Amino acid sequence: MRLALFQPDIPQNTGTLLRLGACLDVALDIIEPCGFIFNEKAMHRAGMDYLEQVSYRRHNSWQDFLAFRQSHPEEYGRLVLMTTHASNPYTEFSFAKNDIILMGRESAGVPQEVHETVDARLLIPMNKNARSINMAISAAMVLGEGLRQTHLFPQG
Repeated sequence: MRLALFQPDIPQNTGTLLRLGACLDVALDIIEPCGFIFNEKAMHRAGMDYLEQVSYRRHNSWQDFLAFRQSHPEEYGRLVLMTTHASNPYTEFSFAKNDIILMGRESAGVPQEVHETVDARLLIPMNKNARSINMAISAAMVLGEGLRQTHLFPQG
């Protein structure tokens, strides 16, 4: 299972998810351009000393990510987009071991072309008066369910 961040805006969220990836042995894909300068100094501030422990790959664009995914089918399975524009809750979805949980940009989500490319669109059920949950928290919730279902949590 992997996490993919589509053009993230907030370095603290990206750092938090890199740290989560290190702790849970989950690789990340960062799909650029980012809304911040992606460098080790900025990421160390948010991800602390976990950057050496996480596997992550940067992609210059959505097209580059798709091409890389196509050339690595054993690692890169279904694209599962988390979006407020879905009707299926993540709690009713059957995750697979090589799914990619795709998180949209904090400020704008993902463009329509990405919505049309993904294999599934899921949402987090929440209070109808609320707009959205922080992207890093959302990713952690959904990743936890995916790892639980597929028995991929690290053992010890």
